[in-house]
Amino acid sequence: MTRPFTGGCACGALRYEITAEPSMAFACQCRQCQHDSGTGHASILNFPRAEAVVHGDATRWSEVGDLGTVKTHAFCPTCGSKVFTTFPDLPDFFAVRAASLDDPSRFQPTMVLWTASAQPWDRIDPELTAFEKMPPR
Repeated sequence: MTRPFTGGCACGALRYEITAEPSMAFACQCRQCQHDSGTGHASILNFPRAEAVVHGDATRWSEVGDLGTVKTHAFCPTCGSKVFTTFPDLPDFFAVRAASLDDPSRFQPTMVLWTASAQPWDRIDPELTAFEKMPPR
C-alpha cells in the first residue's frame, strides 16, 4: 500500500485512518443504501477492521439488512455525517462511504450489489460485475 486511507465527517470531529487496501469496493443499490445516501446507491469500501483507527466519538444506530445482517452505522454527533458501518456478526469488516474519504478518487469499484432494487435512473458502469442481491461468500 502506498499510503493510508483517511477520511471522516464534514466537520472533522470524527476521523479514521486505515492502513490496508480495501477488501471490496462496490456500489450498493439496496433500498437501505438508497435511503441512507438519498440517491440511487451508496459507494462503499470494506476494509479489515483491525487496520482501522477511529478518532472522535461517533453516535451509532443499528438496523437489520435485507438478509438479516445487523449493520451498526456510525455518524458524527455534531454534523450528522455518516462515516462508517460495522457488523456485529462480521467483526472483521469496517465499511466506509467513498464520499467520506479525504481523496474520494481512490474509490475504484469492482462490482454492483442489489441490482434487483436498482432505480431505472441510477446509471452505474455496465462493465462492473453485478449481483441481484449479495454475492456468494
